[in-house]
Amino acid sequence: MHVELLIDKTKQLPAGAVEAFKVEFEQRLERNYPGATFSVRRAGSDGMSVMGGTPRDKEVIDVMLQNTWESADDWFQP
Repeated sequence: MHVELLIDKTKQLPAGAVEAFKVEFEQRLERNYPGATFSVRRAGSDGMSVMGGTPRDKEVIDVMLQNTWESADDWFQP
């Protein structure tokens, strides 16, 4: 399975935030989906795709992404 997250390039994020998010989310993804890969890139709009997973996997991963963003105070040090 491969998960790709697209982040709107017009969003202002602190320096290092995208890379820190990638590291944190990869750890969480690996715990739940061993062998899954994850990529993040800036794009024209926000989005997410899950290739090789079920519709239920996409729902679970969407919640995991949301929880990771919401817990940024715990893992991101600007």
